[in-house]
Amino acid sequence: MSDQYMGEIRMFAGGYAPQGWALCNGQLLPITDNEVLFTLIGTTYGGDGMTTFGVPDMRGRVPISVGNGAGSNYMLGQKSGAESVTLLTSQMPAHGHLPAAQSAPGNQPLPTNNVWAAKQVFEKPAADTPLVAMSAAAVSSAGSNQSHDNLMPFMALTFIIATQGIFPSQA
Repeated sequence: MSDQYMGEIRMFAGGYAPQGWALCNGQLLPITDNEVLFTLIGTTYGGDGMTTFGVPDMRGRVPISVGNGAGSNYMLGQKSGAESVTLLTSQMPAHGHLPAAQSAPGNQPLPTNNVWAAKQVFEKPAADTPLVAMSAAAVSSAGSNQSHDNLMPFMALTFIIATQGIFPSQA
């Protein structure tokens, strides 16, 4: 790996950083030992800029290109996203659950078209007949406000950044 540009990030199948590379784990490096790399990335990824600077932390992250794209503008070093999310009712499309019924007897474990079955379900009751609340299972909200994983299928690899190599001159 001797043809790398200083500051280049690669994926590596090993669990360590080879010589001339550092793990992209958000660690702080001393500026005095890595002056050229500091010149390239500054404190974009952390550090005080006096004695230390940070390298990118790629743990649990997917890289995305900087700049404008499909309605978004991503800045160098910007982080976003979440490993788990809780969906809110306001995030779901509007929809309704209208009841349906048929006049056939309700003696089947799974009625045709999954509708309630009973004779004259919606017949207006006589004046002295009390109204009965519908089953909570039929009209209640579902869900438990629990978060769920928001991860695409993945394979974990080691991200490393070159601390030595060719200085990348601007085009």
